[in-house]
Amino acid sequence: MTIALRYLLSRKSHGAVNVISAISVMAVAVAAAAMIIVLSVFNGFSSLAGQKLSKLDPDFRLTPIAGKTMEGVDSLCTVLRSIQGVAAAEPEITEQAFAVAGERQMGVMIKGMTDTGLKASGVGDVIIDGAQTFHGSFLDSDTDTVPHDGALLSVGVAMQLNLRPTHGLCDFEIYEPRREGRINPANPMGAFRKRQMRAKGVYQIEQEEYDRSMILLPYRTAAELLNYDDAATAIAVTAAGGTDTEYLADALQKATAPLGIEVKDRFQQQEQAFRMIAIEKWITFLMLGFILIIASFNIVSTLSMMMLEKEGNMNIIRAMGGTKSLTDRIFVNQGWLIVILGGTAGIIFGSALVLCQQHFGWIKLNAADPSLMSLDAYPVLLEPSDLLVCMLSVAAVALLITPAILLLRRK
Repeated sequence: MTIALRYLLSRKSHGAVNVISAISVMAVAVAAAAMIIVLSVFNGFSSLAGQKLSKLDPDFRLTPIAGKTMEGVDSLCTVLRSIQGVAAAEPEITEQAFAVAGERQMGVMIKGMTDTGLKASGVGDVIIDGAQTFHGSFLDSDTDTVPHDGALLSVGVAMQLNLRPTHGLCDFEIYEPRREGRINPANPMGAFRKRQMRAKGVYQIEQEEYDRSMILLPYRTAAELLNYDDAATAIAVTAAGGTDTEYLADALQKATAPLGIEVKDRFQQQEQAFRMIAIEKWITFLMLGFILIIASFNIVSTLSMMMLEKEGNMNIIRAMGGTKSLTDRIFVNQGWLIVILGGTAGIIFGSALVLCQQHFGWIKLNAADPSLMSLDAYPVLLEPSDLLVCMLSVAAVALLITPAILLLRRK
């Protein structure tokens, strides 16, 4: 190893060999740094998605295994609130509906929530319009003499219906097909239940499922529109601070299993979204790993030139009693040194860039209206497991080039 290190660091008789050696180290370093940076960017977006989803996804959501709704939710919520570690247990109703504002209309997804559930969700932190009039409740605080129901609109609904609470554009109607009773063909509008609504705010979670077409409205309003009596499509459970979530998940499962209810934590509620992020992350990692392998071929070509240059030195070593395996090992070690030095430099450099971005946010996100974005810098997150994976990848490439080096030595 000492001889290999001396050969690597010493000046070569041909300047081109020095340049090619440096390029070999840099190629491995760039590929390793790219691995760290790309994995950290995906970690950042995954962490951001988890933080944003928590605004509407509770710690646990209870849904029926069979069917769409569960009955007796009032008593069930009372039972759930008595479980140690449960801070809140509130019913929710989620259903498709139709929204109309003036001449604009669109299909929407309504989510009926209680004021307690709304405050527990923390959606007030992502209000981008109407924050001054939204106080964590659907109840209005203005002086209107005509009672009306408040609502929170996703940014997609607000744009499509041209509703801006801070500009006085906030009244719209919600239509829901009647679930029961006969329909009079002479009065087609009688087949729908209608409620006058007023937008109190516009939120943006940066998750398409919630930002495209969702409207948050009072639970009682959703129940009246759908004619639900003590029924809900889900129950949102919020854990108390410091509660062991695994223990609480088991307790909730034991309490609801006989009723045919499924318990999902925050990540299980959006399992598909996080799975897609993970798949994209590791597919990108494999592509960068392939680039690292290609860079290793440059190492082999560099070593072939060094073998020609050091052939006289190898003859002297053999004349002094050195075996062929010893001379072969010198060049194998030299190949490993190139990979290890380049990989280590790349990992350190990539980690330094990620940590700087993570703490200082030097690289900004460009947008036409930065005020509409909840963050202005690329999110990154350096995880020790990614460092370990990159180190193992570099070690695997070092082992991969060994047969190629030995093959060159046999020629």
